[in-house]
Amino acid sequence: MTSRPITIASYNMRKAVGTDRRRNPQRVLDVLCEVDADVVALQEADRRTGGRASAVPHELINTHGRYKPVPVGVKNRRLLDRMPRVGARVDELLKVDTRNIGWHGNAILVKPHVGVLDVAALELPTLEPRGAVLAELLIDDRPLRVIGLHLDLSGLWRRRQMRAIIDAIAGRRQEMPTVLMGDTNEWRTAAGCLTDLDGQFRIAPTGASFHSRRPVAPLDRIIVDKSLKIEAAGVHHSEAARMASDHLPVWARVSL
Repeated sequence: MTSRPITIASYNMRKAVGTDRRRNPQRVLDVLCEVDADVVALQEADRRTGGRASAVPHELINTHGRYKPVPVGVKNRRLLDRMPRVGARVDELLKVDTRNIGWHGNAILVKPHVGVLDVAALELPTLEPRGAVLAELLIDDRPLRVIGLHLDLSGLWRRRQMRAIIDAIAGRRQEMPTVLMGDTNEWRTAAGCLTDLDGQFRIAPTGASFHSRRPVAPLDRIIVDKSLKIEAAGVHHSEAARMASDHLPVWARVSL
């Protein structure tokens, strides 16, 4: 019996701030419903200030029911968190919720039928805080490693970050099909950090995803290793997607 293809997607959700400059987390979830992927890598999923809480409230994700965040188990620490007797009660005292769903804004969402085998938060070399998230998943009894990333604006640092990610994959104890997804900030199709893939991976032909109102740049990429077959790929165009963020989601259907 042939296994069904797995749909994967990447979405820079811009902290839920749309092209109308309004923050509306519900629109992000609506767009994800339209894409209907098994696994989604999000960028800018957490806010960049304070406790860097999730830009989509946890209660909204839970009641929505379509996806669950993969728990990374790390948090950006604040000065108040280090204070004796206060740190553990900061959210309660300030009456805020600073729970994040990712690491440096990178998060992975999965549908309820997807199992989580292992997770890791990857530190990346950079001048500003950057990171990536790694999740080893089980989908229909098939393992799949997914790395969500958001690379630097600097070409030099992008190449160093991509090399660090490739090295992290090589250091994993178990071999399994691997997908890299996220905002590469690389405008060129076959240059810069993408040349550091060393022929181990292929770039899915998704297309231009930025700017959502008039897409001209393929900044968002889905990159798969050679053990995976790309059956289809594209950019998700809809009125909701054009409004919800300045990036459009990219998607691909892959199979072993």
